[in-house]
Amino acid sequence: MADAATGQRRLAVRDLCVRYGARTAVEGATFEVTSGEVVALIGPNGAGKSSLLRAVVGLVPHDGEVELRGGSCHHRNHRVAAAMIPQRAEIDLTFPVSVAEVVRSGRRAFVGFGGWPRRADKVAADAALDRVGLAGFGHRHIGALSGGELQRVLLARALAQEANVLLLDEALSGVDHDRTLELLELVDSLAESGAAVVVSTHDLAMTRHRFGRCIAVNRRIVADGDPNEVLDAFGLDATFGSGSARWRLDQ
Repeated sequence: MADAATGQRRLAVRDLCVRYGARTAVEGATFEVTSGEVVALIGPNGAGKSSLLRAVVGLVPHDGEVELRGGSCHHRNHRVAAAMIPQRAEIDLTFPVSVAEVVRSGRRAFVGFGGWPRRADKVAADAALDRVGLAGFGHRHIGALSGGELQRVLLARALAQEANVLLLDEALSGVDHDRTLELLELVDSLAESGAAVVVSTHDLAMTRHRFGRCIAVNRRIVADGDPNEVLDAFGLDATFGSGSARWRLDQ
């Protein structure tokens, strides 16, 4: 991520809707994220957080508009500027693939369908691993990694992809406290280099203390702004329901 400019619009979502048959998962979502921002995305289970992030990268059908790098994206192949980092539970850790192979998969858009990785692609993958502090891990099998190491590998894949919009979908779940702090520091450094980052999380205490902006979702975008305002009593009621709000105020 050579572009270290901050304040440039990286992602714009307008009136985005995701439906699964008769069920609406996301309705009318509109927001923007600029370079240098690290944004928390919060909401109860089933609120549509994952569907929203999946729609941005083109993994689920949707209505509405997604803009990346200043242009509207109408096909998944156009969305290489955005990369999603899933949680560990969504990764098949028995699949016979090495760390290097996972990271190099981020270069597919540059290699082309059926093409062989070039030396430049291998160099880019090695540089990405070095950036996330995993130089020398390329030969390891992904199943041998800790939760924090796996998330670093997936971030390295996003860097190899040259994505400047990073979407972490509960990627910190199952990662211990110290490794979570290390990952957040890495995310902050990527944002300082010009990335725009959205982190889906259930950890409201961390959201208050570690993020400058919070988007609350419950099918619709309920609130968007300073976490201390979004997560006040009214915001928690609107997002989680009154019972959940009273419980979470003490967290």
